[in-house]
Amino acid sequence: MEWVKAINDAIEFMEKNLTEKIGLVEVADSVNISAFHFHHAFTIMTGITPAEYIRNRRLSLAGAEIAKGDKIIDVAFKYCYETPESFTKAFSRFHGCSPMQARKGSPLQFMSRYTVRISIEGGCIMEFKIEKWDAVDLLVHAKNFHAETSDNEIPAFWGEYFSNENTKKIPGYLGVCAQGSAPDGQATPSDVFKYGIGCRASDVEGALSGKIPEGFELLHIPEYTWAVFKCVGPAGEAISDMWDRIYKEWLPTADYERILDYDIENYLPGDTDSPDYVCEICLPVRKK
Repeated sequence: MEWVKAINDAIEFMEKNLTEKIGLVEVADSVNISAFHFHHAFTIMTGITPAEYIRNRRLSLAGAEIAKGDKIIDVAFKYCYETPESFTKAFSRFHGCSPMQARKGSPLQFMSRYTVRISIEGGCIMEFKIEKWDAVDLLVHAKNFHAETSDNEIPAFWGEYFSNENTKKIPGYLGVCAQGSAPDGQATPSDVFKYGIGCRASDVEGALSGKIPEGFELLHIPEYTWAVFKCVGPAGEAISDMWDRIYKEWLPTADYERILDYDIENYLPGDTDSPDYVCEICLPVRKK
């Protein structure tokens, strides 16, 4: 997967369809990537979500059209707002003035079209290793999430895991995103994915023979080659920074490409708030 090209192709699709009712799934489908993986990559590489990009571009163009005299209600409907009230609210939040004030000459905001490029900078070392793993069963407490809301919901899910007397009895050192893929490896377009917290099933007595604790399930991870990235620092910050570097530095230049199926965050023993804490991001990969 050439991620820079995919993101730029998705931007082209959004630009051509700003007056149509499109959302995350339609945009991701246009470049044949699951909504989960597309949302993750787009947000890292541009700094905003796909929904924010669409909204900001629509409101930028709407402001310019109102300023030159187009009817406010026509512009609202053109850019897919169902009511003048919802348009006015969004317009005022983005521009800092109402559509009527814009008509009278108030200054407006404008976000131009994005183009994503990768520049190679610095000399920072990314510590990673390529490993061949046998198939493995994980024991996880899992829940389905929507790609657009998962950034806030998954941290809360971790909090629930360790505050619940039943779930916290099972070691929770793995965070697993499970985005199913078709037989040929092409991810299916959906904005829903499963996220599980847990451990290797072999760590819990009886799990592999069918004695599954209440609230848990077995998640089968196929045999893959994995790229394992070392993250150092307070866990949340270290994981976030490494994801950023994986998409911006490693994937564009590596001899490997992601297999859009599972990814695993491995939280090793230690103080997760320590500046020396070590955890890992593990991605299934194949040679380009």
